Amino acid sequence: MAHSHDHHHHHGSGSNLKLAFFLNLAFTILEIFGGIWINSVAILSDAIHDLGDSVSLGLAWYLDKKSKKSANEQFSFGYTRFSLLGALINALILITGSFFVISEAVQRIITPEVSDAKGMIIFALIGVAVNGFAAWKVSHGSTQNEKVVSWHLIEDVLGWVAVLIAGIILYFVYIPWLDPALSLGISCFILWNVFKNLKDTLYIFLQAVPNELSLEEIKKKICEIPQVESIHHTHLWSLEGAHHVFTTHVKIKPVNKLDELIKAKAAIKEVLKKFPFSHYTVEVEMHEETCELTEPHQH
Repeated sequence: MAHSHDHHHHHGSGSNLKLAFFLNLAFTILEIFGGIWINSVAILSDAIHDLGDSVSLGLAWYLDKKSKKSANEQFSFGYTRFSLLGALINALILITGSFFVISEAVQRIITPEVSDAKGMIIFALIGVAVNGFAAWKVSHGSTQNEKVVSWHLIEDVLGWVAVLIAGIILYFVYIPWLDPALSLGISCFILWNVFKNLKDTLYIFLQAVPNELSLEEIKKKICEIPQVESIHHTHLWSLEGAHHVFTTHVKIKPVNKLDELIKAKAAIKEVLKKFPFSHYTVEVEMHEETCELTEPHQH
């Protein structure tokens, strides 16, 4: 393979994600043991958050490689949609983990246990350093995948800052419920984000029209073209939130020359080029033709 600059850049996105993944995974394993040893549910809830991020980093890195594979007989749109699957798996892991930590934290609030404040402070400092470094590495990336992941990591840094502050307070003052209360806060924050992302993911899975585009506006623009009589069977959906697909059937007014038809098609393509479509298909029907796929509810 020719090592063009472009290829090198793509390699960069993969290696940043790979580094962040291994850093995060090693740290997550350390955290789970540490959280149990220090007896801190706040650290455990951060561990769950990090575990979710490790999974999403791992998937992002794997899918970053996978999504660069071109379309084939099996996946005619290529592998872009695989990242949606990654988002879904990640959401389920985070939801399960968070509910486990929440039940643990609630029990701790009812029957308080002492956490090792010094241990919390040490862990939090490592946490800020590891996630901070990973976030810094990934934030230089340009792919959508890397941008999302760097936000995840910045959230982790903030989670660890909270643990650090709690550790410092506990070191000086005995407040046994502080640790589980912090844990509940972190878990609720994780769940709120997960459900928000899950809604977007399912929305794309169900082939809804992307939020930033208006189907009405696109239809109106096509219908404003002088040669267009009407349009039907117009569909617009997204592959994974960034790449969109559009198809429509356009009925053309009576034309005398083939030139007019070519002009009409060019005008339709001009309209479509203004939108972020990675694929569009336009079926042009002559005035005399009847569409085999009649749609009574759509004019």
